[in-house]
Amino acid sequence: MSEPRTSDRPSYEQAKAELGEVVQKLESGRVPLAESMALWERGEELARICQEWLDGAKAKVEAARRQAQAGSEAPDQE
Repeated sequence: MSEPRTSDRPSYEQAKAELGEVVQKLESGRVPLAESMALWERGEELARICQEWLDGAKAKVEAARRQAQAGSEAPDQE
């Protein structure tokens, strides 16, 4: 995605790392129910953010591929 990073939207790497921490805490089984629910919600949000970054990257790759194909199909101008 070409959106600038803001303080409330982590980079892909930051979201992925935090998501890993959330999963680790949830899997430990040592977190009270209320905190587990909050962690689960945060994990869902982080997973959505990661997916948005991946979707944006995929769109960029596909656009570049289409542009390259269009360029290679253009007739030579000599």
